[in-house]
Amino acid sequence: QVQLVESGGGLVQAGGSLRLQCVASTPNFGMYNMGWLRQAPGEDREFVAGVSFSGAGTWYAESVKGRFTISRDNAENMVFLQMNNLKTEDTGIYYCAATRRVRETMVVAYDYWGQGTQVTVSA
Repeated sequence: QVQLVESGGGLVQAGGSLRLQCVASTPNFGMYNMGWLRQAPGEDREFVAGVSFSGAGTWYAESVKGRFTISRDNAENMVFLQMNNLKTEDTGIYYCAATRRVRETMVVAYDYWGQGTQVTVSA
């Protein structure tokens, strides 16, 4: 069982930055690929970014490439999402999630989820 807790969301103007973080309570954190996914109001949940077990591999949704950076610290059981040049369409609830599968972008492939943190980008 993996418990995940996100923080770092908030209200920011378009063009601004936020850094999300997620802490995992599991002794096997290094065995999981981690991802950030989001859900905008009235929309389905979607993949944003993923990072491999070791942190060496990362993958992103096209809509955030060049603006968002995912990273992890296995010593601290944490994963981060640095979000720069935010746009109004980035508004939503951001979830940290864990999976044993490799380079997953499908929402249903993530087995463990946090409660989410709200990100609101104003024009």
